[in-house]
Order: sequence, then C-alpha cells, then structure tokens
Amino acid sequence: MAQPLIPWIGGKRRLADRLLPLLADHEHSCYVEPFCGAAALFFFREHRCKVEVLNDINGDLVNLYRVVQHHLEEFVRQFKWALSSRQLYEWAKLSQPDTLTDIQKAARFFYLQKLGFGGKVQGRTFGTATTAPARLNLLRLEEDLSDVHLRLNGVFVEHQPWDVCVARYDRAHTMFFMDPPYWGTEGYGVDFGLQQYDRMAELMRSMKGKALVTVNDVPEMRQAFAGLTMQRVSITYTVAANPGDRKATGELIIRNW
Repeated sequence: MAQPLIPWIGGKRRLADRLLPLLADHEHSCYVEPFCGAAALFFFREHRCKVEVLNDINGDLVNLYRVVQHHLEEFVRQFKWALSSRQLYEWAKLSQPDTLTDIQKAARFFYLQKLGFGGKVQGRTFGTATTAPARLNLLRLEEDLSDVHLRLNGVFVEHQPWDVCVARYDRAHTMFFMDPPYWGTEGYGVDFGLQQYDRMAELMRSMKGKALVTVNDVPEMRQAFAGLTMQRVSITYTVAANPGDRKATGELIIRNW
C-alpha cells in the first residue's frame, strides 16, 4: 500500500480507521476527492475504483501529483545530492517558482512540504524533532515514490474549484470525500468563507451521488450542515510544537445518507 506523498495540514491519517468503513457503506464505481491535499484516504483504500479523481485548487500540489504520475525518474534525479538542511530549506522558500520547470517546481514543493513543520502550506518553517529523523529519507525515496507512481496510474488529476469538480463528476455511482479547510484555522494558503460550507451542504442535499465531509466541530459548521447526518469524534489535532500544548478537539463527520 502506498503512503501519502507529502505531509499536509489537516491530513486524515488518524481518522482513516473511522472514515474508510463509511466510504465502503455504499457501492460506487467513481471515487472523487475535491480537496485532495495529501489524499491519505485515497492511498489507504484497499481497493481501487473504476474511476478515481484527485482534485485540488493548489496548483503546486496538482503539479506534484502529475509529475510523479508521468515523470518519476526525472523527479527522483532532482534529489540526487539533496540534504535535509535548514539553510537549503530557506533558499528553496526564496526561489521563484516562475523561473523553474514543472519538474523543478514539483521537487521544490515536495522538499518544502517534506521538511516543513506541521504540513503547512502557508507560513512554512523548517521542522526538526528530537525523537525522529528528517522526513526526507534519500535511501527510501525512489521506493516510496514508485509506490505512489503506481497508485496514481489511471487516476484523473484535476485543478478546479471544488464545486466545479463536484458538478463534473456527480453521478448516482459516485462517492465524494470532501475535506475542506477547517473554519477559523490557518496554514492552508487559501481563503474559504462560510458561504463555501453553505454551498457544500446545499450540494450534499441535492446531489445524485453520496458525499462524506469532515470539518471542525464549531457552531458555524453545525449550523451550515444542519439536517445532515453528523458524528462527532475527538482527536488531538494541532500543529503546536510543544506536545504539552496539544489539546483534544472535536471534528464532525458528516454524510448525506
């Protein structure tokens, strides 16, 4: 089984055991993630669907998936002399993506996400720990990326607004997993207003397919998704550097069935 390609703020690794059985509740031949991010559930699913779609509004992320999907060997070559270095990390942040090829852009983005703290896209800082080595393991890089490359074979990688993606793929045989930016949190690098959640709930109530959504458990989200099936789960979910500052919080798992 392939592992997610990069760390990502709000990733669903720790909720996978709760979410995967729900995705299996209904038979479907098309699986779509309109906010794919690191696509943890996509990579953790045991069985492939006939049609699979990864979509995200982040162009760097979409470019990374497409490069690993189609140009793996050249991508791996970018890391032949790579080091896990705070100075190199800062230099990579300062480099101008517009001056790079798509493969170089993908390598830069991968390096920044792999070595950054908390999987943040905005406000990145170099991450270190006294209990684990650097995430960029050059000895396993090609092997890990080969697993991802094989898993991405035949997958549609889209770069559309989330609601455009939903409209394009909404059929009775489609299952959507939607993991939008959490309300009132930072680090995603995009603005996502309350009207977007209202729009999501509206589509969930009227769509042909099935949809599973995860959001943070705050009054605004309960109001936006009122009337849909909700389940609260508790999880320690923060990018606090000091483990003592991490507190259990609530998330909502919402579905339209």
